[in-house]
Amino acid sequence: MADVQPFRGLRYNLERIGDLSTVITPPYDVISLEQQRLYYSKSQYNVIRLEFGQELATDSAENNQYTRAATTMESWLQDSILIREKRPAFYLVEHCFPFQNGLRSRFSLIACIRLEELNNGQIRPHEMTMRGPAIDRFHLLQSCRANFSPVMGLFRSEGRGVRALLGEVPLDRPALSAVDDSGVAYHVWVVSDEKTTARVTQFFADKTVYIADGHHRYETALAYQKEQRSAHSAYKGDEGFNFVMMTLTDAEDPELVMFPTHRLVRGLHGEWTARLEEGLSTYFYSGELLPPLNTPGETVASWLDILERRRERGTILGLYGLRGQQLCLLMPRDEVTLRDTVLLDWPSPVKDLDVSLLHGMILPWMLGIDSAEKEESYVEYTRDGVEAISGVDSGAYQLAFLLAPAPISSVLAVADAGLRMPPKSTYFYPKTPTGLVINPLWDDE
Repeated sequence: MADVQPFRGLRYNLERIGDLSTVITPPYDVISLEQQRLYYSKSQYNVIRLEFGQELATDSAENNQYTRAATTMESWLQDSILIREKRPAFYLVEHCFPFQNGLRSRFSLIACIRLEELNNGQIRPHEMTMRGPAIDRFHLLQSCRANFSPVMGLFRSEGRGVRALLGEVPLDRPALSAVDDSGVAYHVWVVSDEKTTARVTQFFADKTVYIADGHHRYETALAYQKEQRSAHSAYKGDEGFNFVMMTLTDAEDPELVMFPTHRLVRGLHGEWTARLEEGLSTYFYSGELLPPLNTPGETVASWLDILERRRERGTILGLYGLRGQQLCLLMPRDEVTLRDTVLLDWPSPVKDLDVSLLHGMILPWMLGIDSAEKEESYVEYTRDGVEAISGVDSGAYQLAFLLAPAPISSVLAVADAGLRMPPKSTYFYPKTPTGLVINPLWDDE
């Protein structure tokens, strides 16, 4: 059973900080160092100081980004910058975001969900993780004992979306509202009525929850739970460390948007161009080139639209950097045979994904990036297609692979099969920002 519970969250005291928009950030894993500095300058109370603190040359075991985050949070609690909910609550969040020349709205629910091992079947991952971010998040969790950024979870609603589940909650006066730097507005309602919260918990009791975003945060929470259980042998099971904060979203919501994550490649040496050319000519049709348009934004938007439309006919990848400033379209010569031979050891439905051909064939066979360690060294990830081609044009990277988004049904199918996609295969949008609500893992005041 999925055990979804209300919790007594920490929220910013609006009387002390003023505009909530000045203190929220995206989740840590999409914040660049330049953005980190900007968030520091926005407000002395910006959550960046907790979620993604600056590293200093003088850092030591006793004074570092993690210990400073803990000290900062303690001072904010003492000064009532952060205040705790009086009663356990669910947090209904409306994401209002511009998309494709229109405005979309999607409701999600911030809750706590009981941790379980990921091979048990009720909470299912879909993506592999990397070691570095997991270590960073574990140090932060140890120091601060709080979830700052929620994991994103999907569930099949069987026709009852989040809004329908909380249909009687009036939406005229949200408790919190904020707008992020991308123009996405967030409205939050605090739902603490015991009858309603009990009904929500019961609704999720027989549901499967899919981790859509935040695999590192979930695995870090599991590691922290294990550590705390070892340290507190008399634990009862309802302690805060047995739960993790999660934003739950209906997988069938038509306003659920998923972008691809593009790959940037650097550090290639030797005859990589010749190897790549030979491999592509053997296995792919790669002659069609898309020229640039007037601006990088127009160019990338056009290219990604073509990739997404062509994807309906079969696998397609975009390669930038091999033919100057043109995008080369890669389509398998014999897709079925290619997947059944080259990806012989990859189980369905993972081997049916475009990104699997990239990670299972092109990167290791043609570019020599044949281990997880090399991928972490040579491959970077970005949702921003303009950033991808600009990275190549600037010389910082040699190649960019542009991808079409995988269908959400494919993501769920991978998770249902107990499998995982390569790292950074999906990017659900918009993400719930850090700072709307914090989940404290301590059980006292």
